[in-house]
Amino acid sequence: MAKASEVKTGNMLRFNGELVVVTEYVHRTPGNLRAFYQAKMRNVRTGKIAEYRFRPDEEVEIARVETKNYQYLYDDGDSFVIMDNDSFEQIPVPKALFGDAAQFLAEGMQVTVAFDENEEPVSAEAPSHVELEVTYTEPAVKGDTSSGAMKYATLETGKEIKVPLFINQGDKVRVDTRTGEYSERAKD
Repeated sequence: MAKASEVKTGNMLRFNGELVVVTEYVHRTPGNLRAFYQAKMRNVRTGKIAEYRFRPDEEVEIARVETKNYQYLYDDGDSFVIMDNDSFEQIPVPKALFGDAAQFLAEGMQVTVAFDENEEPVSAEAPSHVELEVTYTEPAVKGDTSSGAMKYATLETGKEIKVPLFINQGDKVRVDTRTGEYSERAKD
């Protein structure tokens, strides 16, 4: 057990029997009232956000999690199968843990997954930028060079994004997995 004053943003807590991630943690000292810690926490299983006020001397349970890099192998229905780079053990991880970045995962990419003390996956993170091949896009029309013009392109993962007109089928593009937007043409 730890004191509420020792908690930081990003910590995983066992709160009301559930595993939660602290997304925001602020110390407040309002006027003539006692100080407190305002916490915004996201439930790992359900994704629901909850707010709670902790007294500075209140005890909280900081959960122990192990975070490690894994290699993404393949899509298996509602989960992704990842492989431990050291033991070569294959582990299924629910797609929901990756959020919107799941649609940009290609075989062989490195991902970061956190497991709790029961060896259950509690959070997963894709790389912030990935390089993917364009499998289909309409060819640019000669003379159609208006500045900032975009067209749709289908990536090797099946996701469709907007890219500049100069991108052609077979080109590799760099995509920001947090926003789902085109960043730049990948360098060979």
